[in-house]
Amino acid sequence: MRFVIVTGMSGAGKSSVLKMLEDAGYFCVDNLPVPLVLKFAEISWHEENMMSKVALGIDIRSRNHLNMLEDVLKSVRDEGYDYEILFMDCKDDKLIKRYKETRRNHPLAAGGRIETAIAEERQRLSFLKKQSDYIIDTSNLLIRDLKKEIQHIFVEDKDYSNFYITLLSFGFKYGIPADADLVFDVRFLPNPYYVDELKHQTGNDKPVYDYVMKSEDAGIFLKQLYDMLVFLIPRYIAEGKNQLVVAIGCTGGKHRSVTITNALYEKMKDLEYSFKAEHRDVDRDGQHKSSQVR
Repeated sequence: MRFVIVTGMSGAGKSSVLKMLEDAGYFCVDNLPVPLVLKFAEISWHEENMMSKVALGIDIRSRNHLNMLEDVLKSVRDEGYDYEILFMDCKDDKLIKRYKETRRNHPLAAGGRIETAIAEERQRLSFLKKQSDYIIDTSNLLIRDLKKEIQHIFVEDKDYSNFYITLLSFGFKYGIPADADLVFDVRFLPNPYYVDELKHQTGNDKPVYDYVMKSEDAGIFLKQLYDMLVFLIPRYIAEGKNQLVVAIGCTGGKHRSVTITNALYEKMKDLEYSFKAEHRDVDRDGQHKSSQVR
C-alpha cells in the first residue's frame, strides 16, 4: 500500500500532480476535511486489494482545520498506517505571477494582497514542509519536467533527491536570468560566431560543440566548474536550499554558453540529484530551443 499526501503552496502545482498520479493508477481525493483523514486511511488500508496506491490532497483550503493536521497525521502513523508527504513549493514571485495570469484568488487573500496571503500560507504550512519526504520546487519546471519527476518518484519508485538543479545557458546581451543563483561568463572561450560555417549553428550542433571544446581553456573551466558545484551542492542542501539555477552566459547565448551547459550536464547528470539543462536564448533568431532533463 502506498499512501501519498500531496500538499504545498497554492499555485505550485498540486492539482496537476494529483491528475498525474490519477493517470498513473492512484486513487486520488482532493481537499478531504482534516477530521476525516484517519478514517480515510483506515478505509484505504482495509480495501488494499482495491486501492494499492492512494493520493490525498491537503492544503490551506482546510483553513482552521489545518491546525489539527499535525495531530491527525500522528494518529494515522500511530495506528500503523504509513504515508509519504510530497510538498509542492514555488518562489513567491512566481506564485504571484501565476495568480495574476490566471486571475484566480488566493484562498487566504479575501480581497487583500496576494503577497500577504502567500506569506501567511507559507508560515502555516511550514510544519508540513519540515516533515516532507519529497519537496518539488516548480519555480522553473515545465509541466513535462514535473511529470517526469512524478513518474520517477511515484511510478518507477526510484531514489529521489529533494535538490533540483537547472543548468541554464543565456546571452548577456539579453540580460542575466533573474532567477540565477550562480552566474558564469564563458565569453573568454573561442567564439564560433566568427567562423562562417559555424555562425548560424548552435552549441547543440556537433561542429560548434567540437570547436569550443577543443580549446584547452574549455576543458579546464569545465573541470573546475564541475568540482566547485560538487563541493557547493551538499552545503546548499545543508542550509535548506532545494533548488539551484546555474546560469552560463556568452554574448548571444547560442554557441559557447550552450556548449558548456551541455558538456556540464553530461558530466553531472549521473549524480544523485535531479538535473535539467535549458537554453534560454538559443532560439532568439528563430532557432529551435532544446532542453535535457534527467
